Amino acid sequence: MKKKFMFPLIIFLILFSLIIGSVLFFILETKPVCNDDNAYTVKINIPSGMSIKSASLLLEKEKLIKNGNIFYFCAKYPYLLKFTNVDKTHLENFVLKSGIYNLSSNMNYYQIMNTLSSGQQEFIKVSIPEGLTITKIGEILDKNNLCSVQEFRELCYDKNIIESFGIENSSLEGYLFPDTYFFTLGMKPIEIITIMVDNFNNKILQINNASLLTKKELNNAVILASIVEREYQVDEEAPLIASVFKNRLKRNIGLYSCATIEYIITEIQQKPHPEQILIEDTKIDSPYNTYKWAGLTPGPISNPGLVALSAAINTPSTNYYFFQVVDSSSGKHFFTETFEEHKINHNLNLKK
Repeated sequence: MKKKFMFPLIIFLILFSLIIGSVLFFILETKPVCNDDNAYTVKINIPSGMSIKSASLLLEKEKLIKNGNIFYFCAKYPYLLKFTNVDKTHLENFVLKSGIYNLSSNMNYYQIMNTLSSGQQEFIKVSIPEGLTITKIGEILDKNNLCSVQEFRELCYDKNIIESFGIENSSLEGYLFPDTYFFTLGMKPIEIITIMVDNFNNKILQINNASLLTKKELNNAVILASIVEREYQVDEEAPLIASVFKNRLKRNIGLYSCATIEYIITEIQQKPHPEQILIEDTKIDSPYNTYKWAGLTPGPISNPGLVALSAAINTPSTNYYFFQVVDSSSGKHFFTETFEEHKINHNLNLKK
């Protein structure tokens, strides 16, 4: 009788030991990888469509959890966390949401799961300065792993996309408003472009009289502003520079803007930025060459900010036809009415 009794008891003890061992193993495996003193943070990208299984393996690979398989089962069956020290009131269904998240190695399973299902993802902060071209903006986006320069350029020159925004121009140059943006990894390039163009449409309404312009008049204002943007350095001089250009336009005098030559070289010819503009550069056969042709360029040469746009739309009336830098450190200019005054001031500037 003893032998018959001992065999089931041994089996029971073995099974009990396995269960206890499994529970203890489960508890140990679900504990945070590190304590608070030696914790580290890892940026995790969860693209749209990623499975819980793949996410679990990614977390294990990045050493944010000890066991991807156990995390997977906890994510699929959250009630398993009852065996850990997680507050039972926090147990809910887990829904993995795409995004970029900063996770710490001292986080427990509940904290990780709660973060990945919150949708409160990390944003990529991107600052676009005034006066950049489509290509330069594309390079910034490329550097931040948001999209390639080539893809960004192709979309900005896509006729259907341009028409969908109601813009009368051959590209979106000038309409990608310079600002600080918060994008997310995995965002489509067209979504980024839409955000920037929508921002332009909202910001332009802040400028007096902008709403009174027709599409063609607005485009001309953007073209002028894009040139002014590349010429001014001191805010209060932007309207004066705009007045010089408008006075020249009225008399069919070339704008003689070096910025337009830079645009031809870097954006149209796709060459490196020149250290200086040479005489032969001003002879380049291009409708964007304001040394060779009078009038506005066919399209904007940069993406201007509010200062330049306001200067182009609400330009003061002056008799100025010339301007030149008087102080390169401050960016201030001389403004003159005649070529004789211009030459005199040019000589004085050289002597200084």
